[in-house]
Amino acid sequence: MIEIEYKRKQDFPMVKEGLVMNEKPKRNPMSPKEKRYKGIRMRKWGKWVAEIREPNKRTRIWLGSYKTAVAAARAYDTAVFYLRGPSARLNFPEHVFQDRNGGEGVGGDISATLIRQKAAEVGARVDAELRSENTMVEKLDMNKLPEAYGL
Repeated sequence: MIEIEYKRKQDFPMVKEGLVMNEKPKRNPMSPKEKRYKGIRMRKWGKWVAEIREPNKRTRIWLGSYKTAVAAARAYDTAVFYLRGPSARLNFPEHVFQDRNGGEGVGGDISATLIRQKAAEVGARVDAELRSENTMVEKLDMNKLPEAYGL
């Protein structure tokens, strides 16, 4: 007979309706093709939220709630750039100079309120840009030639 030793509670297999599950189900399952961005998560009802931990503190800075993952990730990028400076690991490093707005206080010399404000501005702008792009695509008439749209 084989004996199995369980040292921690996590080592016990989960049992659900007679079936043994070896791992817990993920709370927000994403499709395998969808990229995960750092600093964001999806709410149950579909909104994307961003937040960041303040350096050397246990508190977090709330960066807002957005319709798209890209907008939330860009808001996070703005905040992490202001907190950690040019060495920060970003989701979209190619957009850092568009979002920076001068770069005053980069590297930790800026207040949490100002970081929240700058991140919210960027996230809202990206959400609006993505929304307008989707609206334009919906208005396209597939019976017209691309030249009619300046393409």
